Amino acid sequence: MEERKTGGIGYLTGKWPLDPDKSTLVFIHGAGGSGSFWQPQIDALADKANTVALDLPGHGRSDGPGKDKIEDYAQVVDAFVDELKIPNPIPCGVSMGGAIAQQLLMDFAPHYAAGILMGTGARMGVAAVIFETIENDFRAFVDMIGTFAVSPKTDPGLVQPFKEEFARGNPEIVLGDFQACDRFDSRSGLSSVIVPVLIITSEDDQLTPAKYGEFLEKNIQMAQRVHLMDAGHIVSVEKPDAVNKAIQAFLEKQGL
Repeated sequence: MEERKTGGIGYLTGKWPLDPDKSTLVFIHGAGGSGSFWQPQIDALADKANTVALDLPGHGRSDGPGKDKIEDYAQVVDAFVDELKIPNPIPCGVSMGGAIAQQLLMDFAPHYAAGILMGTGARMGVAAVIFETIENDFRAFVDMIGTFAVSPKTDPGLVQPFKEEFARGNPEIVLGDFQACDRFDSRSGLSSVIVPVLIITSEDDQLTPAKYGEFLEKNIQMAQRVHLMDAGHIVSVEKPDAVNKAIQAFLEKQGL
C-alpha cells in the first residue's frame, strides 16, 4: 500500500502506477472517516483491480474545508478521478460515501461503468441526538458511534482503529458530514442509474438497516444485493473477507 497526495487530496493505493487495462475501485469513506478505513480492501483486491481510497476534503491527509452537501463531495471526487486520469473508475462507498457514490452515478453517469454501495440508503435522515452530541460532547459521540456502528458479535479489537479515527476528527467537519447525510435524497434519481450496481447490506446494521439496501435494489435497474450476517454498519471492517469476495465476484460477473 502506498500513500500519495495530488491536488490537495490524500489517498492510499494498492499499487502505483495504476494499470490502464484494469478497472479501478475508488473507495469513498463515511462521515468523519478517511481512506484508511478501507485498508482491508486496498491490498487484498489490488491483484484484481486498481485500488484507490481517497480522503475527502478536511479528512485524513486532505486539505481544505469539509462539505455539508453530498453533491459538493461528489464534485470533488469526480474532479479527483479526472485529475489522476483514473482508468475505468468504479465508485465504492460506505454510508455517506455510498451517498456520494450514488450522486456520482446520477450526475456523472458517463464517467462510471458500475458502482458499489455499502451500508447506505437513498435517504439517510439523521437523529437530532447525533447533532446535539457532536456539538456538546464529541467524545461521547465517538463512543456512541463506536457502539451503534458494529454488530454485538464483532470483536471489539476490530472497532478500535475506527473509533480512534473518529476521535481525531474535527467536530465541525464531522457535523457538516452528518448535515450532508441528513439533506441527501436520491429517491427521485435512482431510475437514471443504468449501470451495474452491487449493494451490500448487513443483518446487524442499526444505522442503515437492510431495508435501505432493499429499496436501492428495487429502484436501481441493474442492481444486485449481497446480505451479510453477523456484521453491522462498518461491514468492510467487520467482515473483510466476505466483502472482498462479494466485490471480486461482482467484478468478474460484470467483466470489469
